[in-house]
Amino acid sequence: MNAVIQSTLKTLQKSQSLLEKLTDYQLCNASVSPYYSSIGTHLRHILDFYECVFNDNPETKIDLTSRSRNKEVEQRCDCAKDYLNLIITKLKTSDFEMNKTIFVTDDLGLGIIEIPYTYGALLAQANSHTIHHYAIINYILDNLGIVLEDADFGYNPTTPK
Repeated sequence: MNAVIQSTLKTLQKSQSLLEKLTDYQLCNASVSPYYSSIGTHLRHILDFYECVFNDNPETKIDLTSRSRNKEVEQRCDCAKDYLNLIITKLKTSDFEMNKTIFVTDDLGLGIIEIPYTYGALLAQANSHTIHHYAIINYILDNLGIVLEDADFGYNPTTPK
């Protein structure tokens, strides 16, 4: 298995551990300032990014602005676990040509643009994006008084310790 996929699966394993610890109430609790977002919204957002990777078309175009945004994933741990398991299964069974050029549509703040990528670059971005959102989730966990027994949760592997 490719190192990018292995790293991604290792990172997503943290979502499984997190979901095993949370109640539905904790998953959708949006009481933490300043953004009032929930752990569930961040997990759903992470998984939607990966789902976009699998929604390419015959012209190898991937639209990161076309996300499903399933509210149940944000509110119910069982739905979030199912979505996570679907993404993990797809990652394990897909045969990405990591150096193949693909075209990714995204909005970086000035409107929708198309950017040439490779699958490897897009999956590496997805992994970094996941870790970034884990940092936000970690902030929410701390403010809700929930202890996750993973000292690396939300930290990029390159972060000095």
